[in-house]
Amino acid sequence: MKNMLTTLALCIACTGAFAQTAPQPTGGNPQRMAQLAQLQCRFANANTTQDGKLTRQQAAAGMPLVAKHFDEIDTAGAGYVTLPQIEVFLKQRMAAN
Repeated sequence: MKNMLTTLALCIACTGAFAQTAPQPTGGNPQRMAQLAQLQCRFANANTTQDGKLTRQQAAAGMPLVAKHFDEIDTAGAGYVTLPQIEVFLKQRMAAN
């Protein structure tokens, strides 16, 4: 229970921080914006080095879907993925369905 409360508090803090720094789409879908905020929060929590790059190990620990598709997302073969790369992958995946 304590871990869940800590995670919830981090997500709320992440959402507020991203809301202040990230450009906000105009006329955006509220559901889409909530999903984006959740993705940003999950990325921030998984990115334990806070360098904006998620390694395969960090993905495995905090974002299992990203870990499962790591090589598809890491198209440059850099050994890490970024939030924009994950967003592109998810958009492509949603468009295919």
